[in-house]
Amino acid sequence: METKQDTAAAEEPDEAATPSKQDTAAAEEPDEAAAPSKETPVGEAPAQPPASGQPAQPQPVNISCTRGLADWLLRNQVSLAFTSYQTGRLYLVGVDAKKRVSFHERFLARAMGLWADPQRLVVSTLFQVWRFENVLSGERKGQSPDRHFVPRVAHTTGDLDIHDVSVTGDGRILFVNSLFSCLATLSPTHAFRVFWKPPFISKLASEDRCHLNGLAMKDGAPAYVTATSRSDVVNGWRNRRAEGGCVIDVKSNEIVTEKLSMPHSPRWHDGRLWVLNSGTGYLGTVDLESGAFEPHVFCPGFLRGLAFHNGHAIVGLSLPRNGSFSGLQLDDELKTRDADPWCGVQIVNLASGDIVEWIKLEGGVSELFDVAVLPGVRWPVATGFLNEEIHKLYTFEV
Repeated sequence: METKQDTAAAEEPDEAATPSKQDTAAAEEPDEAAAPSKETPVGEAPAQPPASGQPAQPQPVNISCTRGLADWLLRNQVSLAFTSYQTGRLYLVGVDAKKRVSFHERFLARAMGLWADPQRLVVSTLFQVWRFENVLSGERKGQSPDRHFVPRVAHTTGDLDIHDVSVTGDGRILFVNSLFSCLATLSPTHAFRVFWKPPFISKLASEDRCHLNGLAMKDGAPAYVTATSRSDVVNGWRNRRAEGGCVIDVKSNEIVTEKLSMPHSPRWHDGRLWVLNSGTGYLGTVDLESGAFEPHVFCPGFLRGLAFHNGHAIVGLSLPRNGSFSGLQLDDELKTRDADPWCGVQIVNLASGDIVEWIKLEGGVSELFDVAVLPGVRWPVATGFLNEEIHKLYTFEV
């Protein structure tokens, strides 16, 4: 089955739907980049076009990676997925028939929260939650893509600034509704159904009071969330970025800690709660009794997006945004190390704390939001919205 790259709608009017190459095979050399090709978008996208009515050309993205990334993916029998933020991209990273790293790019308006398993992707976008389903069956043995994810179901929520998304043990999609400071599920008739809100939030209002952003699942149920502060006034979190970041126990409503700096992406893994202390640049764990944060490794960027596989942490890095991300400890950490911030993905060996592989993006993408692993998948691709392929991609059950 042949697929072509396209664009599904960008968040900003000046980054609207211009397609790029279906799939970019980046060579093993770190300095080799992947540049999208120029095409004309076809069809409709679920977002507003530019004011001029003509699609604008997005800034090219240069992608480089470590020489050993393809071998690491094959050895660990896994593929990766990650989303960008303002530039609205979904990337699927696998290994093609020539054993090169394959970067498969699709455009989705403000692609943020990402949940994945080998057969399904769930992605939160500007005003919708999309469910992609794999339509391939049978073993491909590396000669062609072994997963083809097709957008099958969209739930229109409105712009809730959805951050982390997950799927509960009983199959419900659960997401962090940052605008209304709560966890929510999908409703068949409304924008969302409230699942839980922090105890300090006195009212459900579209005010992004505490900047609830991260969700850790445990045994198929929500266990912990992160917020930038425990503010209960409109946009109050913005004055608490350097310190005051919270981890909250969903079941007990207890605040585990409020001494972090813009924490994101809490994840329960191997009996511990891992958190990205984003304002400092550290991946670490939180002691549930004392609330103390134990840093494990520094990554040079504003950290968002965390997944685990086979003794490794996969971490997303963004360039610090002027204003929102400035004046944090991260600035001092970078200066101490005489380092520039990254946008990309770094793979950390949890036993040693070493960065063993990485992906770096430069140019048109400066911020990532989420990362996910696809175990047992070698070469994933996806169908987008603006290519004619989606008009006549027929698969059926008998």
